Amino acid sequence: MAEHRVQLDATDLQWLAPDDETLLASAEASGIGLVSSCRNGTCRTCICRLVSGRVRYRIEWPGLSAEEKAEGWILPCVAEPSADCVLDAPAARPIF
Repeated sequence: MAEHRVQLDATDLQWLAPDDETLLASAEASGIGLVSSCRNGTCRTCICRLVSGRVRYRIEWPGLSAEEKAEGWILPCVAEPSADCVLDAPAARPIF
């Protein structure tokens, strides 16, 4: 299992995310809250932009259009990091 550094764009918030855990779960385990609801890739509550890095999805086609994916939008509730990442998630906050 590899770990990847995840940084929230324009903040000093960052965490290590195992490559077999979703970005949402690893953020919460590190004390960072991302907005979420369904946790299965359908409601889009957690949508944020991947500024840099790469992710893969636990489900074949999460609730994003091809255009949204091309623009860098991701669903952290079902996205696992496959490289270091920078996310634009303005509503993120420390939870501890």
